[in-house]
Amino acid sequence: MANPADPEGGAPRRGMAIVANDKIADWLLPFLESWKRTNAHIPLYLIPYDDGLTITRRAADAYGVTMVESVSPEIDRLAADLYPLFPGYRRRLRKLQSLALPLDEVVYIDVDVVLFRDFAPMFGHLKKGESEFLIASPSFEYVYNKKKDEVPDLKDAMLFNDGYFLTSNKLLNPQMFVETMERDAKLFHKVRKRGMLFAQPVVNFTVHRNHLKIALMSDLVPNASHETFYKAKGVTFKDGMPLDSAGKEIYFCHWAGLQSLPGKLAFDDAWRDFSQAAWAKVRR
Repeated sequence: MANPADPEGGAPRRGMAIVANDKIADWLLPFLESWKRTNAHIPLYLIPYDDGLTITRRAADAYGVTMVESVSPEIDRLAADLYPLFPGYRRRLRKLQSLALPLDEVVYIDVDVVLFRDFAPMFGHLKKGESEFLIASPSFEYVYNKKKDEVPDLKDAMLFNDGYFLTSNKLLNPQMFVETMERDAKLFHKVRKRGMLFAQPVVNFTVHRNHLKIALMSDLVPNASHETFYKAKGVTFKDGMPLDSAGKEIYFCHWAGLQSLPGKLAFDDAWRDFSQAAWAKVRR
């Protein structure tokens, strides 16, 4: 079945998107350096988390990143409706703006990440009814509570980390999130896991309730590892690029949930190298 993201009469527009502001500059800069070294041929869009963007804009200029100058008000309204008591965190839903960019296929990725390999092999795998939402790794703990087992759509659904996903706005767009929550907000609040989780339950719930077919990147990209966690064991490096304990290729490392900057684990020296190079460029 054809890739639904392929336009008629032209090459598909493909790109990547991140959300950032100055408060996470210590993560943003190494991410940008790693993108420049490995994926500069793939357009990168930076969605503002808020208006604190002095360093962020300087970094975007230094690296040739496209700043997204406005976020759809319906995304911020949805976040406010879902999380009225958490104004400082609900902007995490601004990652949904990635699904409104002028792209046929988009990778959204968090910035507490560094990239090690060309992401080009990740594109071109979307198939209607087969692989409509591509993820890097499952997340069994941080999506729903036990009440999900009462809902047929959710009971056996693949739960995923929304720090990386690839899809097309022909398959999933911000309006679908709005419509899903208008219809099912009561159910969402019943099943979502609490504990300062915001975007991840929303993205999982919308994908599941709209019956998108989820696929693992490692099942579609030859020799790709599903490993992305910063605490991964048995990691080795070949020509500066990491392999998992089975010798499969790790595409990126995600410091998900880490409260401090990297220390002495497998990927941390690479993160420091990217960080030092990036700050040197931005401080010129």
